[in-house]
Amino acid sequence: MREPSMETVPVSPPPQALLERLKDYGQEDAFSLWDELSSEEKDLLVKDIENIDLPRIDRIIRCSFHSQGLPSAAIEPVPESCVSTVEERTMEDREKWWKMGMKAIAEGKLGVLLLSGGQGTRLGSSDPKGCFNIGLPSGKSLFHLQAERILCIQRLAAITANEGAGIVPIQWYIMTSPFTDEATRKYFESHKYFGLEADQVTFFQQGTIPCVSKDGRFIMETPYRVAKSPDGNGGVYTALKSSRLLEDMNSRGIKFVDCYGVDNALVRVADPTFLGYFIDKGVSAAAKVVRKAYPQEKVGVFVRRGKGGPLAVVEYSELDPSLSSAVNQETGRLRFCWSNVCLHMFTVDFLNQVANGLEKDSIYHLAEKKIPSIHGQTVGYKLEQFIFDAFPYTPSTTLFEVVREEEFAPVKNSNGSNFDTPDSAKLLVLRLHTRWVVAAGGFLTHSVPLYATGVEVSPLCSYAGENLESICRGRTFHAPCEISF
Repeated sequence: MREPSMETVPVSPPPQALLERLKDYGQEDAFSLWDELSSEEKDLLVKDIENIDLPRIDRIIRCSFHSQGLPSAAIEPVPESCVSTVEERTMEDREKWWKMGMKAIAEGKLGVLLLSGGQGTRLGSSDPKGCFNIGLPSGKSLFHLQAERILCIQRLAAITANEGAGIVPIQWYIMTSPFTDEATRKYFESHKYFGLEADQVTFFQQGTIPCVSKDGRFIMETPYRVAKSPDGNGGVYTALKSSRLLEDMNSRGIKFVDCYGVDNALVRVADPTFLGYFIDKGVSAAAKVVRKAYPQEKVGVFVRRGKGGPLAVVEYSELDPSLSSAVNQETGRLRFCWSNVCLHMFTVDFLNQVANGLEKDSIYHLAEKKIPSIHGQTVGYKLEQFIFDAFPYTPSTTLFEVVREEEFAPVKNSNGSNFDTPDSAKLLVLRLHTRWVVAAGGFLTHSVPLYATGVEVSPLCSYAGENLESICRGRTFHAPCEISF
């Protein structure tokens, strides 16, 4: 307990109406240290409580706690008919989808949505994750690479589908959190938006939710502030609606949204093939998936919830080990093999539907954590939604398998960890680009073993290995280096 400050005499009671409202929801403990606060701290506490939508938060806490004890529908493997596998795709399919996607992009029908609320704390950085430089020869950050992929696709779409009518900018919506918002905006401004127009980039913030104890009461971070945490990457649906960006998309004629997480160094932003496939299938939601590398891999997998039920994602920690290693005798694959890698495509209409449905149902995942509080580290819950919570709301989901080495290089842990490090992601990029260069007729020299190095191809030169012959044929590059115009 702190010493009472001099300003707490005479004692003024807490605002009666606000205290009554807190009592209505069983949260009056938030004022338990009122008498020990300075007048300035009292003002801060009142403002903090007034900024919490108490009826909404109470509904979320009650619904989330209630859903914890409920049995969920049994899981079944995803039906083969719901998955486009790499081996069954023909060259004609790929070309058709690429052209369909390019046409839609050239017509301004695709928006890109980046989930970027996280800090790089596990990478040893307090900056937003997207500012992280994974150590490529160019020194480009994740944000920089993604921006240049958008620039490349805009140019390709103008060339292939627009018959010289000029470049149509792809709108890039970037979700930050209260912890990354200002730093992200400043980073983009200081880098002149990496060549994009400033007005094609829109920043918006995900919400926060009070952290609660095991009995559902607010945890106080300080005597005058409730502990809060971001509402998970699934907070994107509510945030898009409350910031009126779904209306913005409609007014711009955007019909489809490509949605991805920031920490993938190989992400194909605005992938025309995936978009064309999505349009061709006429579904409201789709996800890229990679095949699970081994049964115990720590990835969420797609499943079907109940007979004929919707597709959903089950976290690795929730999947029984016997199911993790079960094999489908017909295909030779694991029965539950399709890993979720946070690469999604949605229609704008569906995003509207999800935002309303998730808000009405108010069910959040309870993540048990140690939360800094006035009593030291308190074990309680952070309430989060995940991007894949949308899938049960769609009548039609389809999965699109991609090759892990071509599209998935996660950057989650600091160098020295066993997996998903900046170094492992950098090597995946260099190896893929090296294969592109060799396929285009280029040669490599290297003073360290080739498996430990390679070349980087600027996204401004090539999006997915195309158009490299004129740059590479007959030329020799000394690894590591960046190949740019």
